[in-house]
Amino acid sequence: MDAVIRTFAERGDLAHLALVAWAVSASGVAMAALGALSRAHQRMDDFVRELARFNARHGEE
Repeated sequence: MDAVIRTFAERGDLAHLALVAWAVSASGVAMAALGALSRAHQRMDDFVRELARFNARHGEE
């Protein structure tokens, strides 16, 4: 890892290294947010399905 940092430092490409680090972290945050959104959607779908079953069972009485 030191060799990679030294190479970037010698060439003056620290901005590129920072940009790559930002892109990797932003992609990780986006993936985590999409995973949370997917789980929330699944919970909502389960809730609506159970509500429909409840209404079908008790709605006709």
